[in-house]
Amino acid sequence: MAYADQEMSTRRVVSLGVVALLHAGMGYALITGLAYDAAKQVFKDLETFDVAEEEPEPEEPPPPPEKLDIPPPPKVTAPPPVVKSSVVSENTQQVVITPSAPPAPPPPPPAPPAPPPPPAVVKAQKAVAKGNPANWATTDDYPSSAIRAEEQGTTGFRVDVGPDGRVTSCQVTSSSGSSTLDEATCRLVTRRARFTPAKDTTGAAVSDTYSNRIRWVLPE
Repeated sequence: MAYADQEMSTRRVVSLGVVALLHAGMGYALITGLAYDAAKQVFKDLETFDVAEEEPEPEEPPPPPEKLDIPPPPKVTAPPPVVKSSVVSENTQQVVITPSAPPAPPPPPPAPPAPPPPPAVVKAQKAVAKGNPANWATTDDYPSSAIRAEEQGTTGFRVDVGPDGRVTSCQVTSSSGSSTLDEATCRLVTRRARFTPAKDTTGAAVSDTYSNRIRWVLPE
């Protein structure tokens, strides 16, 4: 590029020098009395003289960039598509795994058998009251509250007699209609009644029951 500019400047200087020489010659011709035609011819030649400027040479394209040896990217192979099929081969057995249930607790041990009832005692002799049962409750034992309420009647009772001949419990089997008289009956019989205990076939004293009634009559 610099060489082309320098060559163009040289040509311009040469052209300018030629023009200057032509002007000098024309002046010299005028001075020396050259003919007008010669001067006209010179001017004509000057007008036709064309200093053509050479076009600059095209610039050379820049060298292509160096190619780097870059390895090609690895090829990624897609996995084969998964084909879901609802068809189950006849020879294929489907195994279904279910969570195992917790073991059942062991059954409770069987209840022990009920003890056999005691053998019935064969009484050879029943319990017999000692003394007169009428003395177990007398008029003097009449409750004062029953007298004021004018309560009277007959109370039936049953007592349990132990092997020692004493009353262990008392139950009212028929009420006199007065709870006061019924309670007084069991209280007096339990405290006063005595028995000859019952005996089994071996002659041993055993428990027994005894039943009777007490009639309550208001004192006069």
